Parts: sequence; C-alpha cells; structure tokens
Amino acid sequence: MRALAIAATGMNAQQLHVEVIANNIANINTTGFKRARAEFTDLLYQAERLQGTSNRGSDNMIPEGAQVGLGVRTAAIRNLHVQGTLSNTGNRLDLALTGRGWFQVTDASGETLYTRAGAFNTNATGQLVNPDGYAIIPAIQIPQGATDIVVNESGMVSVRLDGQVALQQVGQLTIANFANDTGLEPLGGNLYRTTSASGTAVTGVPGDPGFATVRQGYLESSNVDPVREITELISAQRAYEMNSKVITAADEMAATVSKGMR
Repeated sequence: MRALAIAATGMNAQQLHVEVIANNIANINTTGFKRARAEFTDLLYQAERLQGTSNRGSDNMIPEGAQVGLGVRTAAIRNLHVQGTLSNTGNRLDLALTGRGWFQVTDASGETLYTRAGAFNTNATGQLVNPDGYAIIPAIQIPQGATDIVVNESGMVSVRLDGQVALQQVGQLTIANFANDTGLEPLGGNLYRTTSASGTAVTGVPGDPGFATVRQGYLESSNVDPVREITELISAQRAYEMNSKVITAADEMAATVSKGMR
C-alpha cells in the first residue's frame, strides 16, 4: 500500500525536524549561533486521472482529475541569520557586530573563514586571534605594554601605552558581507566558508552603508528562542506520532484483506 511508504517519508521528515530543533537547543548559549529551520517539500504525484483531458473521447474536459501525492522530502535546512541580542561582558577584546557583516579570520591552511563570534584574544606575540588561534583579517598586533585597548564603532583599534596619555592607532577592522548569507557553509566552531551559493565576500569598514557597526565589550548571543523551539518540538513530535498511526492503520487494513482471502 502506498500509505505505508508515504507515512514513512513523513516520519523521516519529522525525525530530521527534531534533529534540527535539538541542535538549536543544544547551541542556545553558543556565541553568535544562528538557529536553523528545516524546510520540506512534497514529492512527485502519481496521476490516477489527468485533469484537462477529454472525457471518454467527448469534448467535455475533466476539470480536476485525480493525483495522489507520494510523500515529503527535505528541501533545505536554512540557517536564519537574524541579529542576536548583545551581552555585556566588559572584556575589552570581546567584539559584537550590530547589523550585517562577518569577522574574517584565516585558518592554519591560510583559508579565509567568517564568523559572528567576536570572542577574541591575543596570542603570545600580541596578534589578535579567535579562540582557535586563527588570526583576524586584517592582522592586528597589540603591542606589549598596552594599558588600554579601544575599538570604536567603525572598527578602528587603538591602544594606550604605559606612560602615554594619547591613544595610538594599531589597526583597522574590516568585515565582509555576502549576497546570500544562507548560502555559507557552516563548519562548526562558529565558522563559515564561502560557497558558490553565497557569492564572493564584499569587504568594507564597519559603519559604511550596508555594513554592521562594532560594539566593544559585548558578544552577540545565540538567536535561538527557547519558547519557539519547544513549541516546534511538540509540533514535530505530534506529527511523527500521526505518521506512525497511519502506518499502523495501513498495516491493519492490509491484514484485513489478507485474512479475507484465506
């Protein structure tokens, strides 16, 4: 019976839905995390009677026809790049972006990766790096003896050296934008990579038209809403149970037919 296969696709879809929700909830406290949403589409239809064809050779056209759907499939798992709330940390090297944009870092192989998590620190040589030790692009060196670090909204990094009053500029942050943020490939570790779907990075200075501004001493929190996730989890669970009941009902119907043929 087709109902068995159709309901099975529904159970697989809802299982994936639950897995996406579980990942969202697991990362509820991950800095800069963007919640994902599973999107589904219906499968092919099997035509029992085509609409628009003539009725038994006459000129009368069948207005509706009869087409039976064959289930559901996963269309996409979309990362929703919506601004998260800003959390005040007081750490001078914690940076958050308000608006569109991505910090740029370079990994061990020299590849440029992108992140919204601005929990930066300095390495042994004073270079500004992320928690994995990947250097920020463009490279910014914090000199030894710096008593204060100031990053303004336009991404200009300045330091105050011991015994000096005036600030000394040591670098300028730039950020990247993409035509299609959802086309970026998530790699884990709050990092993303460009793909042909995302388009190439367009870099600019924070505060320029279309680019985010920088907030020093803040981190962008995950944009996961616990209430929304629990609500969607309950909905997915109920849908899974209903598909399971369809399989049970179809199996009982098939058993009734087989018993009647004995």
